[in-house]
Amino acid sequence: MPTIVVEVMPKAELLDPQGKAVLGALTRLGRTEFTGVRIGKRFELTVDGPVTDETRAAVAKIADDILSNSVIEDVVAIHYPEAE
Repeated sequence: MPTIVVEVMPKAELLDPQGKAVLGALTRLGRTEFTGVRIGKRFELTVDGPVTDETRAAVAKIADDILSNSVIEDVVAIHYPEAE
């Protein structure tokens, strides 16, 4: 069964307190080569059957309406399985 992956990230102009905390931890561990960390979400949607144009349209709508909060997040990518 094909799996579609949706990636959601906080809007670039918003602070990311989780990312800032991880960056602080990395710095404390001596990993100073990193200058920024942003934390997002990954959703995997398994499809029963082929991925059609209708499925792609539905995933795009679901990503915008349900999987992300458009006030503070952007859907940055939707990855579809390669055609078999």
